[in-house]
Amino acid sequence: MSLPERVRVVEVGPRDGLQNEKQPISLQAKLELVNDLTETGLDYIEVGSFVSPKWVPQMAGSLDLFLKINKRAGITYSALTPNMKGFEAALEAGVKEIAVFAAASESFSQRNINCSIAESLKRFEPVMDAAKQHGMTVRGYVSCVLGCPYDGSISSQQVSYVARDLFEMGCREVSLGDTIGVGTPGPARTLIDTVSRDVPRQQLAVHFHDTYGQALANIYATLLEGISVIDSSVAGLGGCPYAAGASGNVATEDVLYMLNGLGIQTDVDLPRLIEAGQRICKVLGRENGSRVAKALC
Repeated sequence: MSLPERVRVVEVGPRDGLQNEKQPISLQAKLELVNDLTETGLDYIEVGSFVSPKWVPQMAGSLDLFLKINKRAGITYSALTPNMKGFEAALEAGVKEIAVFAAASESFSQRNINCSIAESLKRFEPVMDAAKQHGMTVRGYVSCVLGCPYDGSISSQQVSYVARDLFEMGCREVSLGDTIGVGTPGPARTLIDTVSRDVPRQQLAVHFHDTYGQALANIYATLLEGISVIDSSVAGLGGCPYAAGASGNVATEDVLYMLNGLGIQTDVDLPRLIEAGQRICKVLGRENGSRVAKALC
């Protein structure tokens, strides 16, 4: 299969990238990050998560954040909403697209959200119904698609079952996440080949963590399998608490550099994106996780 002519980049830095940071991050810093990203040409930004601050402290204030960002027409500002309480907050904030998540691993599901995969999917039914009633679209996530810290390897068929259920429930797109970053290109291609028998390739996305330095190679492999939606995080923000040494999400800057080199269109301004990453890294007092940003700054 040939490479796609265009790829849509889903920026997850403000949510997935910041949620595991241990130091408090001000609302103003989050606001500046989202507004900076808005100016880069990205058309999809995952802004926050409507979950209990008891479990994810960094996501406190997501309602205020959504109400204050400088929204621009043509950009989707999404939020994670795992239950009806979260959905109601998203509705109040004027969110147009929400996201739900499930795991491909039973052990991960139990340890992360204290229920089985089947139970987690059942919990989403009222959220999906409410979203439909209010004209909201829903994106689905599947975690641990290429490996689990508790169960080890995960079969592609198991991932396909979960992805199919999310798709049939009404998710317009399903993102396949290598949560602990153990995947390599061969299994990544096999995964897409298997899952695409149940969910059309044009409605699949990939979400790779770079724990073992394989994220870009895996993305390239899935591009060859017809995938044209890639999740990534500015400055490589994020980290996985379930894998020792995990370096978190693949950096959006590095993804863009590769896509530009392949002649694949994204409409994202790389220099502006680098500026956004440098600014939030300065706030966090941490080194930029993007190799491209380091090379060009």
